This record gives sequence, structure tokens and C-alpha cells, in this order.
Amino acid sequence: MLDGSHRIFCESRLIFTTKKLLLQESLHMKKTLFFLLFSVVLLGQKIETIDLSKSIKDGKNSIKSFTVIDQRAEQEVGMVMSHQDEVKIRFENEAGKDIKDWFYKYNTVRGNNDMVLLLEKLNISEDKKEKYSIGRLELKASTFIKKEDGYHFMDRKDTIVTVSSRTTPYIGQNLARKTTLILTDLFKESYKATPWEISIAEIDLPNYTAVLKEKLSILKADELKDGVYKDYYSFFTHNPEPGFILQTNDKGIVTKAVKGEEKKAIRNFYAFVHNGMAFKNIPVGYTEIFKNENGVFIEVTKSDLFPEASASGVTIGAAAGGLVGGIIGAVIDVSLSNKKKSTLGPKVYLDPFTGNYILPEDFDKTK
Repeated sequence: MLDGSHRIFCESRLIFTTKKLLLQESLHMKKTLFFLLFSVVLLGQKIETIDLSKSIKDGKNSIKSFTVIDQRAEQEVGMVMSHQDEVKIRFENEAGKDIKDWFYKYNTVRGNNDMVLLLEKLNISEDKKEKYSIGRLELKASTFIKKEDGYHFMDRKDTIVTVSSRTTPYIGQNLARKTTLILTDLFKESYKATPWEISIAEIDLPNYTAVLKEKLSILKADELKDGVYKDYYSFFTHNPEPGFILQTNDKGIVTKAVKGEEKKAIRNFYAFVHNGMAFKNIPVGYTEIFKNENGVFIEVTKSDLFPEASASGVTIGAAAGGLVGGIIGAVIDVSLSNKKKSTLGPKVYLDPFTGNYILPEDFDKTK
């Protein structure tokens, strides 16, 4: 028979043990409930990984080292909806590592150049309408060659791509694939590009656009040099092709550039300056280039840059569709070599880093 104190001790121990068991059971139930809820969340969210498996081999084997500088303020790529599920678009690990691994996977032979990719913007979002939605990809990235005197610009992608759920049921997958394609194009175009002679310091890389613009002669020149400019870089650095003289027809229309026995149609050049006035070649002829505090621009309509058909009958009228505020280049071989009609349109700026057109909003609605 237990004495009073011993009985009290046993009862207290029993109560303590019971409470402990109840507490453990409660914690177990909470954990079970948490994992059940977490599983439900996972079922409602999917992952779309940006597949960096396309070949980006440099046929010239010119690159010795490759570096990625990711200066995005937000590391998340974005999210869209697919039916009732959230689809998160992401890299397998993180952008800098994955892009760097991608490059070295296809470029095992080393060259002499140190290449740098500056990832400035990569964002995927969705604009939900009443019965459909628009997926939007914004991507901006640039490449440089690093030398002893600094960083030399090579090429850039600065683009906006939109897709509609009406025509593309898997928006997340589509935009992830387009991300890969745009980056692939950037690599392949960079391999062929000639680095700018102008260099900038590493500290200026985050603000390279403004720094390099300040160094472009065409934006500062009070008087322009007559002659032909073979590409956008020679135009913006104000270096016409040496020895060429412009030739006009009996109506005063510039038709050719002549250098001794060599004659080239004016449409073969990016731009030209005649009697101190600059002109840009476009599919329907050429048009005057203007300048203001924001840069250089032409005043054209959609039909000027993207006519319904070229001389060969190829339809290109839809080329600008969906690229609101984006950048697009037009290279169309037409037999026309006349000054375009005087009908003006909205300002279309020329991108000094690619030579392409920076289309204003609603440009596709101009005629």
C-alpha cells in the first residue's frame, strides 16, 4: 500500500506523461496538416525551367573566358497562369551560373578573348483579360569584350515579346523557350560582331548606355560629314567610307556611291549624308534623319518600314505585330532607290547599339 506522498508522486508522473503524449500527438497532427496543405499548394503550382540546351558554339573558338554579370534588381523571372495552376518560370539553378555553364558546355576549345555578358533585364508577366491573357517577356542583355583598357561593347538584345493564350495555350512554356532563343541569337551575333573601339571602365558597366552615348560623335556633331556609312557603328561614330562620292540622277535623287571604278547602289549602305543632311535607307527608298536631345530618329509609318510586299512579293506586313515599344530591324532587298514621299509619321528612333528601329507604342496602327 502506497503512502500519501508516494501516491501523489505517481499521480503527478501519470498526469505529466499524459500531457506529454497529448502534446506529441498535437505536434504530429500539426505537421501532418502542414504537409497536407503544402502538398495542395504544390499541386496548384508548376515549374517551367528555362532550357539552355541549344548549341551556342563559337565556330571561331575565339573566347578564352566567359563571365556573366547579373545586375537585375529582381532575381525571380516571373509567373503566369495555366488553367487553374500557377506556372513559375525559372532557371534550373540561378541565371549567372546556368548561362555560364551553358557557354562552357558548347565551347570547350579556348581562344584569346575575354567575353562578358551583362544581364540587365529578364521579366515574364501576364496581363489577364476577360476571356484570355497576354504573356509578356522583357529581355535586355549585352555582350562585351574585356581588354586591358576596359570593356568594349559588342552586341545587345533589348526586346519585348508578347503571346496570347488565344493562340498559345502554354504561355509559360512558350515564353521560356523564347528566352532561350533570344539569348542564343545574342551569342551567335556576338561571335560575329566587331567590338567597338570605344572602351568603358568596369565601374561604368551598370550605366554603359549613357556613358557610351556621350562618346558617340554623331550625337555631338554640329556639322555632318558627307559620304556613305556602311553600318550603324560607322554612322554613330561619324566615320563615312573613305573615297566615296555620292552620285545623283537628273532629278537630284541620290542613287549611287562612286569610288574610282567602283560603284555601289545607295541602298547597300546603312545611311548617307548629302549636302550636310543625313538620310536613312528604308524599304521604300530613303528618308531624312533628325536629331534631338533623345537621339536620332526618322519620321515614318508602318507602311514605310514594313510594306505589304517587297519587290519579290514576300509579305512582311505583319512583321511588327505585337512588338509594342520593342526593337526590330528591317533588312529588305528592294529595287527602289528613291527619296520617300513627304508623308511623315511618328518618331522612330535608331538604336545606337544595334542600328535597329525603336518602335513607339501603337506604331503598328500607323499607315
